[in-house]
Amino acid sequence: MGREFLNIFEDWADKYDDSVGGFDPQYKDVFANYDTILKEVSKHAEGIVLEFGVGTGNLTEKLLNDGKQVLGIEPSEPMRELAVQKIPDLDIKDGDFIDFPETIEPIDSIVSSYAFHHLTDTEKAEAIEKYAEMLPKNGKIVFADTMFETENAKEKSIEAAKIKGFNDLAEDLEREYYPTIEVLESIFVANNFNVSFKQMNDFVWLVIANKR
Repeated sequence: MGREFLNIFEDWADKYDDSVGGFDPQYKDVFANYDTILKEVSKHAEGIVLEFGVGTGNLTEKLLNDGKQVLGIEPSEPMRELAVQKIPDLDIKDGDFIDFPETIEPIDSIVSSYAFHHLTDTEKAEAIEKYAEMLPKNGKIVFADTMFETENAKEKSIEAAKIKGFNDLAEDLEREYYPTIEVLESIFVANNFNVSFKQMNDFVWLVIANKR
């Protein structure tokens, strides 16, 4: 359920905002257009929003500034603490993409940025099935995350990282569960969503799924 990577993010918490700002050369291309990507997620979200993987609250700020009501889920305590420092009134709970507290409010949209890849493909399918049960007709899932058009494209990205000496990035791409678009599309379609994909940089795609 992604929690096997929790120690990485607890160690990364204090440096996370520097990384997304492009100060880490290994991850500069991963976080290219970061602000635009978050704005796109927020633009397509509607109504009451459930956000998974809040992190330090960067997407949350965009959602709140756009007038959305946000319920946040984040498994890392250091990340939750940093998010609340930015947004003192934030409603944020301990949880992950699959195991999280039930919401009282009806949810209109589910969003996430740079996090869904922590789940295996089987876990991704379990999560989307759960969200399909939560969302009303025309409810939306809006994710921005690293993914690849094919497994071959993923392998080429790993090799390119190694050639550049970006060993941390290469290990990241090999260790975590970055999906192909074909796999994600099949999961959404199987759970009664219409889904589209838009490439935002060399690594990240915007996923917009509407429940039929």
